[in-house]
Amino acid sequence: MRYSKALIPTLKEAPSDAISISHILLMRAGYIRRIGAGIYSFLPLGLKALRKIEEVVRGEMNQAGSQELLLPAILPAELFKESGRWDKFGDTLFRLKDRKGGDYHLGPTHEETITDLARREIHSYRELPQNWYQVQNKYRDEPRPRGGLLRGREFLMKDAYSFDASEEEALSSYESMRLAYRRIFDRLGFRYRMVGADSGAMGGSKSAEFQVLVQSGEDFIAACDSCEYAENIEVAAAPRPSTSDATASDATAPDAQTPEAVEEIATPGRGSIEAVSKFLKTEPAKFLKSLIYTAGEELVMVVVRGDHEVNEIRLARELGVDEVHLANGKAVKEATGSPIGFIGPVGYKGRILIDHDAAALSEGICGALKNDYHLAHVVPGRDFQAEAASLRLVTAGDACPKCGKGLSIYRGIEAGHIFVLGTHYSEKMNAVYLDEAGEKRPLVMGCYGIGISRLVASLVEQHHDDSGIVWPVAAAPYPVHITQMGTSDAVVAAVAKLERELEELGIEALIDDRDLRPGVKFKDADLIGLPWRITIGERSLKEGQVELKPRTEPNPKAAQAIPLDGAARHLAELIAAATNLSSLAKTN
Repeated sequence: MRYSKALIPTLKEAPSDAISISHILLMRAGYIRRIGAGIYSFLPLGLKALRKIEEVVRGEMNQAGSQELLLPAILPAELFKESGRWDKFGDTLFRLKDRKGGDYHLGPTHEETITDLARREIHSYRELPQNWYQVQNKYRDEPRPRGGLLRGREFLMKDAYSFDASEEEALSSYESMRLAYRRIFDRLGFRYRMVGADSGAMGGSKSAEFQVLVQSGEDFIAACDSCEYAENIEVAAAPRPSTSDATASDATAPDAQTPEAVEEIATPGRGSIEAVSKFLKTEPAKFLKSLIYTAGEELVMVVVRGDHEVNEIRLARELGVDEVHLANGKAVKEATGSPIGFIGPVGYKGRILIDHDAAALSEGICGALKNDYHLAHVVPGRDFQAEAASLRLVTAGDACPKCGKGLSIYRGIEAGHIFVLGTHYSEKMNAVYLDEAGEKRPLVMGCYGIGISRLVASLVEQHHDDSGIVWPVAAAPYPVHITQMGTSDAVVAAVAKLERELEELGIEALIDDRDLRPGVKFKDADLIGLPWRITIGERSLKEGQVELKPRTEPNPKAAQAIPLDGAARHLAELIAAATNLSSLAKTN
């Protein structure tokens, strides 16, 4: 491809709405353009990167025995109503009506659609197992689209679904997909961890995420550096304090000494743990932090230690609801008579849940249910009663549940998610098969998703430097960037020779034939980020040579002279070696 004829509109400055590194660089390098909030066009370079990633994903899915199909994007409401998700998805669904008034929506995911296909086409155990996948646009009305391609309203996804006769066979399908996913992420050159996760609105039981490790990630991962344990902190279990014998509705203090009576302390204008801690010169771990949550129609108070945060996924499970939300200031005032910042469990008339670590405090400081006041010497079990449970997020240094060593907390981007759905959808939608005895059994399902357009952004988040993108070879739009210096006959002929020899080897190249200064071309080459840059100019050609520089080497002095004759073969060897190494990449 000749740069002079290509659509590669690079930008010197980052767009004002771009915050994440991938958003900034993909916009500046001319890969994508914004159409609306969370909606992007892929320009030629961006589309080539997207297709390269698709190629890797498709190759591994096919190798694993999955069959590609294509489901519609516009879906009738009946299927989501049948599973109960028409209401559960809420405002996230893009809903529409046809001219006859029928309800439809744009597909955010396709579990119901594939289950409907399976119940129509699978009848006997002899037809199992089945594994089907598609590459399809998904649509979700995100309340806060952000990060460019990381969280959009329209995105490209590979979703696969397995159908088995039993839970045991479903786990075998799950394992096959787990290995395929590892090969995909290895080949693309990611640094990642596979972590235990929550199934969320998808339902099901066994679940794992493939988290790309980046400092800009919105997810937090608890991982052990001494063993393979890793889980999203939303589902990771915090260790129980060894000194606590707290049980439901009987949270008792472990300290044998009798604490002092509760004391009211004035804390004017100090409603946060940080502010009160500083004012009273007491560490946050000695505080009982109280929050009011809505759980369905119920309001509950949750108490954790002042240095801990509530694990809302575990709280929802404890309460038997799908999700919980922090109550707003008005609801808090109505329930407690106190503004946010000064609420506490002593005297609260509603239901109270307390985390085990908070229950283990011999005494603590909490809000007094009175503006500008807190209470000291508060003892769980003496001064208030609460149901004790594991309700906090894990923190760095907590004991690993597998080996007992300290955990580390990483940030990551969820790039893939695999589930064993079980019979969650098949039972609701009557997707059954006849077993060997002629009895009807529900199909046991699995679901396996990769956000392909999100992988484009995730790669850039992980592979960049101060000058621009640094593409791994498997995802690069072109592996080679040829920079043509001048328009002399010798230079033009040398460029044409190298281009022809690369094409014969099946290697595409982007040729910068623009009439611009070398510095401008080099800056654009670094910004675009193709794996190898070949510079061809009259000076080096006098020696029969060209300059080769890998993008992974930011220093301009890293360029080396190689003979023009044999340059194409040398590049082919570099590409082959890099492709082979990416398949052996470390995942930790």
